[in-house]
Amino acid sequence: MNPYQAPLTDMRFLLEQVFAAPDTWAALPAVAEAVDLDTALAILEEAAKISSELIHPLNRSGDEQGVLHQGDKVITPDGFKAVYEQYSQGGWVGLCGEPEFGGMGMPKMLGVLVDEMAYSACNAFTLYGSLTAGAALCIKAHGSETLKQTYLPKLYSGEWSGAMDMTEPQAGSDLRNIRTRAVPQDDGSYLINGSKIFITGGDHDLTDNVIHLVLAKLPGSQGISLFLVPKLTVDAKGELGGSNGVSVGAIEHKMGLKASATCVMNFDDARGYLIGEADRGLVCMFTMMNYERLAIGIQGLGSAQAGYQMAADYAKERQQGIAAGGSPTGSTSDPILVHGDVRRMLLTIRAMTEAGRALAVYTGQQLDLAKYGEGELQARAAANVGLLTPVAKAFLTDRGLDATIMAQQVFGGHGYIRETGIEQLVRDTRIAQIYEGTNGIQAIDFLGRKTTGDDLAALTAFVGDLRTQIGDLSRVEPAHKQAVTERLDSLLAAADYINRHKRSQPALVNACAVDFLDAFGYSLYGFYWLLMADAAAVHPDPDFGAQKRYLANFYFDKLLPKADWHLAQVNAGDSAIMAMPAEFF
Repeated sequence: MNPYQAPLTDMRFLLEQVFAAPDTWAALPAVAEAVDLDTALAILEEAAKISSELIHPLNRSGDEQGVLHQGDKVITPDGFKAVYEQYSQGGWVGLCGEPEFGGMGMPKMLGVLVDEMAYSACNAFTLYGSLTAGAALCIKAHGSETLKQTYLPKLYSGEWSGAMDMTEPQAGSDLRNIRTRAVPQDDGSYLINGSKIFITGGDHDLTDNVIHLVLAKLPGSQGISLFLVPKLTVDAKGELGGSNGVSVGAIEHKMGLKASATCVMNFDDARGYLIGEADRGLVCMFTMMNYERLAIGIQGLGSAQAGYQMAADYAKERQQGIAAGGSPTGSTSDPILVHGDVRRMLLTIRAMTEAGRALAVYTGQQLDLAKYGEGELQARAAANVGLLTPVAKAFLTDRGLDATIMAQQVFGGHGYIRETGIEQLVRDTRIAQIYEGTNGIQAIDFLGRKTTGDDLAALTAFVGDLRTQIGDLSRVEPAHKQAVTERLDSLLAAADYINRHKRSQPALVNACAVDFLDAFGYSLYGFYWLLMADAAAVHPDPDFGAQKRYLANFYFDKLLPKADWHLAQVNAGDSAIMAMPAEFF
């Protein structure tokens, strides 16, 4: 398996030329104090080195060995603990964390690119740090000052890790049916009793303590509250004590991500501490979930990039058949890159992945503006974040799995055997469409809440901003600008129809949501390709500019029209989906 190499030139291109990150950072005093372009590029260089030299070597061996549940311990594969210590000591877990608690304070625009590299190198390893960063974000936003002071420095340093405990056997996406209970104590703490399943990073040997964020119900309440529950007790000075009634019932045996410890967690009179207000736990948890949804979208993106590198290298080396019209070298066998179908797959992966990276960076930019900006700028960015979060999670992971499957297809029969490594990428990526809210739920959130929930206000404003930016582009094909604008107009028309009929046709949103999100995703990627093509036209490296021009032309000719198919499905409504009686299934 060839070593992973981070696409640093593309990453710099997006930060510097497409989204003008230095200007964004300079306008936000809190960010400007922490980073400039030179610092950001140095961080990316170091992250690339760590991803390639430290994290990626764990990927194959971690999958082969998996995690081990031994007595009351969960043991990660060989090498994971040592690399995690180096990773933590480098400050990577707390990269975007608050400086007042030991984080590095880097902007999310930069953080998404570091995340992509780590996911490309090893999905399973990266999840441990990702869950920890998400837990810290939730505690920072909703925890008491005591909880922040006690737990955030240890989480940002990587000495402790975090986990999100929501799902129960009878309560997956519908959390109203959870049975875990929290009983208040005289000292202000709570005793937590119950079980959770599918808990990523629920226990392991990478850190000294695991900090669980647990959803539970208070006595006599149907509301859901959120509690911080450490695996080991923590005293007033932040020192560790003994067991806190948190134990592992089992580890899940999964299709992929075998080096990620996914646990059944039991809480037996475990002492916990309320985060936020009672019965408002979902509001607090969604701070973490929204972070994780973007992070999991980037998992799909990272997998796609890794798959492309593996498949492109293989296509240049593997010789089978000759080019249509005869071998250009007169050989009896050419590299499979000469074949149109192989090129179709590689171009599709690359065009979708580069646009997906643009989506990730743009969403990171909006998160930075929502966090550090002021006034109308902050409000508009917050609305954009709400609109884009379900899209980033669902579209990036759906297309990420598509990419890994196409990359596997390039390998042919060799892609189906373990030695090449590409089949692991397919297995590891499949879960990204399922956890942190299935992609169908993301689509329903996007169409039902974020689009029609405010009578199209956020979507209309967002599309209006895109159209303004498209009008300002001067170095792209007018036909390409028109093609994207027409799709955006058609999206608004379809959304308007759904909004006007959502009450008279109650199944309409649910039945059309996935196709609406996909139509939006392909149209949005068209916008990003306009931005990239415009910026690449004046790139100092003519070869780089030429690559972007070829990819943009491929996207507009072959991939943007997919938006039309998905819009046709939306416009067909829900009757054919809902008509057949349930007993016929």
